[in-house]
Amino acid sequence: MSVFRAIYTSQPFGYDEAILSSILMQARKANARDDITGALICRADIYLQWLEGPEDKVRDAIRRISRDDRHLDVQLLVAEPAEARVFGDWAMLHDPAKTWIWSQAEIADGALDRATPEEITGFFLHLAEASDAEPSGT
Repeated sequence: MSVFRAIYTSQPFGYDEAILSSILMQARKANARDDITGALICRADIYLQWLEGPEDKVRDAIRRISRDDRHLDVQLLVAEPAEARVFGDWAMLHDPAKTWIWSQAEIADGALDRATPEEITGFFLHLAEASDAEPSGT
């Protein structure tokens, strides 16, 4: 089976722990059903998500997220075939993005608009390498 990778960003609307928990629970359930794996980097000012799996299912997930009122200004940053899954053991890895992506001031100053696909992909590759937690399909 071929693997398709997509990375999108959006701005949280009404971000709090309850909303984040709901997003993660729904994502893990839908992703397990659709053979999608990935990771979500998030905090109050940004969602940055990597999805990988069958192209039609990944594109369907992006469309579903675009209609979700908890996400504002959904932008697709990367959409391409991939040789293999990076987050194959994770229905949805969650990372709070506390230190290793742009600061809130940098986001406000347009860092995301200036970022290259390679830089954005690099955030997730760093996360995959740094993650020493147990994989979770739930």
